[in-house]
Amino acid sequence: MPKLKTHSGAKKRFKLSKNGKVIRAHAFTSHLFNGHGKTPKVKRHARGTTVTDKTNTAAVKRMLPYK
Repeated sequence: MPKLKTHSGAKKRFKLSKNGKVIRAHAFTSHLFNGHGKTPKVKRHARGTTVTDKTNTAAVKRMLPYK
């Protein structure tokens, strides 16, 4: 059986926690933070990381076979 390749985009975007949950960053946080309609609440909630939805977890884990 051949080796499985890790998906390059997925390894840059996702990490697995010790419990097996998939951790990701929040979306829409690269630019346009002041004066362009993002409220302080949106900016505050966009800090840090979050856990992916359970519907996407299996797909992400398939892309990261050796994590």
